[in-house]
Amino acid sequence: MKFKAACVQLTSGNQVDENLAIILDVANQAVSAGADIIMTPENSSIFSADHKELLEKSKKYENNNFITSIQEFSKEKKKWFLIGSMPIKISSKLVNRAILINPKGEIVTYYDKIHMFDAVLSKSEQYEESKKFIAGQDLVHADLPWGTLGLSICYDVRFPKMYRKLAKLGCSYIAVPSAFTKTTGEKHWHILLRARAIENFCYIFAPAQTGTHFNQRQTYGHTLIISPDGEILAEKKSGVGYIIAEIDSTLPGLLRTKIPSLNVD
Repeated sequence: MKFKAACVQLTSGNQVDENLAIILDVANQAVSAGADIIMTPENSSIFSADHKELLEKSKKYENNNFITSIQEFSKEKKKWFLIGSMPIKISSKLVNRAILINPKGEIVTYYDKIHMFDAVLSKSEQYEESKKFIAGQDLVHADLPWGTLGLSICYDVRFPKMYRKLAKLGCSYIAVPSAFTKTTGEKHWHILLRARAIENFCYIFAPAQTGTHFNQRQTYGHTLIISPDGEILAEKKSGVGYIIAEIDSTLPGLLRTKIPSLNVD
């Protein structure tokens, strides 16, 4: 069985309504191109390094206008939709949550980012996600009409055991919505994603943030769709927009039969 997957590339800012309008516009374009599932990057709803601002502008999970707007879109267009991630308020902290919505507009499942990006890239470029976010605990996957989709977010990609576990749970596809830094992206992005695809014989969907954001933080872009044998099927290097590729649901199983490495690990 074949289907079309679309990954959206954004330069999200700190205004939730503006980001939502852009997402819906690009998603409409992807629908017109025949997409069956649409996926957005990490930090889709708001992009800010200011913890106070994130808390003020983020909402709780229930009755969240950003989420309900995407649900309405999915129901109207009869498409699957993955909100790559958005901050959800839990007491004085946040979780970084990916949310999967079905064509009926129903939330199927959600995943809270497990691995926090705490890194010192230089004196002027440092990150401490653990001070703002509560780490998730659970691996999450969900059944689509074409097979099982595993959920991850950005920094998770550096932890191959997580992806191996998802593959062993039957995932033929793994989403990696991201906001990779330009610094690390130039060196590691393509290699990490292709490695996760090849070693697990799964499709990788990697919608990404791109460009210079309002706070001058730079993200790498290069949204990718990668086949189970590591071939880049579609890539958007920069700019807001989307990529789309035809996905063959039989390919992961075929490759896993030819090279049964998942069975001996």
